[in-house]
Amino acid sequence: MEIKNVVAIVTGGASGLGEATVRKIVRNGGKAVIVDMNEEKGEQLSDELGSSVLFLKTDVTSIDDVEDMLDKSLGTFGKINTLVNCAGMVTGEKVVGRNGPHRLESFSKIIEVNLIGTFNVIRLSAEKMKENEPNEEGERGVIINTASIAAFEGQIGQAAYSASKGGVAAMTVPISRELARYGIRVMAIAPGLFETPMFEQLPEEAREALGKETPFPSRLGKPYEYAKLALNIIDNSMLNGEVIRLDGAIRLQPK
Repeated sequence: MEIKNVVAIVTGGASGLGEATVRKIVRNGGKAVIVDMNEEKGEQLSDELGSSVLFLKTDVTSIDDVEDMLDKSLGTFGKINTLVNCAGMVTGEKVVGRNGPHRLESFSKIIEVNLIGTFNVIRLSAEKMKENEPNEEGERGVIINTASIAAFEGQIGQAAYSASKGGVAAMTVPISRELARYGIRVMAIAPGLFETPMFEQLPEEAREALGKETPFPSRLGKPYEYAKLALNIIDNSMLNGEVIRLDGAIRLQPK
């Protein structure tokens, strides 16, 4: 799919990986809907980028919120042919910690946002995409989900986060097989250690130390590098049903 023809829903689009993706799409002639719960950042980004974007405050776990967001997006841009799911949250909690067992409510919350929220937006967006006019290759849409290398070698304290991202990775193939009949591709990116709002809270020395754990390049990933890969996926119609690690060859240690 040519980027200039893209109308993308980007969840978590007001910051981090999502913001970089929104900027990259718009810079290359496409349009984007910034889907986020952070109203201040979402509106600032929308004001900056102008008429090529639309900000809609949306809870990805809410059926009503997502349906309303999709209807407003269609009303503004006339179509939706791309979805990039970046919305998510992270927590650290041991299965058996000093204060007792892992809280079930915190485990459930991570699964609800990272996995169920991702699936909620997929299912409702795909329903809209299948009505698109296909391009010359029969393509009607592209869906890119964000997993994590924690899906494959999660660290101590990451049981909930790893389970949620493992689910995102695992559903890539079955959903891509199902949506192939409509000409909708489904991919996932599994980032390593990236400069996202989660890492911004750490001192510079701590960020540098974490970056040096990556074999090459020995630094934290940049959000624009995620965005570049997302656009490559959109552009290359043979990329389908796969999880791509974007991690500089790092393999997470137990802790």
